[in-house]
Amino acid sequence: MGIRKYILQDWNANLANPTKGKYIVVLFRIAQLIVKSKLTKILFFWYLLFYRVFIEWFMCVELNWKTSIGSGFQLWHASGVVIHPDTVIGENCSVRQCTTIGIKQDFSASGIIKAPVIGDAVDIGCNTVIIGDIVIGKGVTIGAGSVVVKSIPAGVIAAGNPARILRSI
Repeated sequence: MGIRKYILQDWNANLANPTKGKYIVVLFRIAQLIVKSKLTKILFFWYLLFYRVFIEWFMCVELNWKTSIGSGFQLWHASGVVIHPDTVIGENCSVRQCTTIGIKQDFSASGIIKAPVIGDAVDIGCNTVIIGDIVIGKGVTIGAGSVVVKSIPAGVIAAGNPARILRSI
C-alpha cells in the first residue's frame, strides 16, 4: 500500500462526516506511518509531539498511534474519546463522542491486563464504555450510554448498563 493510500484509507468512509473526526483519523494514520521505522521516528519526532499535544490536549481525543485500527475507521463528533493503545479495532468500525475503550484494573495473579478486541463493522454509540479483556464480534451495534464488560457475539444489538443483547440483526 502506498503512503498516500495508507494515510487516506479512512477518507471515503468519512465523506459524510462533517466533523473534525475525519481529520483526526488522517493525522492518526500519519503518526502510525512515522512510528513504523526508527529513522522516521527520529526525523519526524516533531510531528509525534505535535500529534500528542494537538490531538490529545486540544481536540480531547486520546488515540495513540500504537492502537491497531483497520481501514474505514469513522470517528464521529470526536470529543472526549479515549482508546487504549493495546485495543484492536477491525475494519469499517465507527466510534462516537465521549466513548472510552480501555483496560480494566485487575489485580489478578497473572498480572496480564488486556484491552478489548473489536471486530469488523462494529457501530459504537456515544457515551459508551467498553472495558476489559473482551471480544466484540463482527457487525455488532452498541447503543448509546452502554457499559460493556463482557464479550458480545457477532451480529447483535447490545445496550444498557451493563450491556446486554437486545436482539439479533
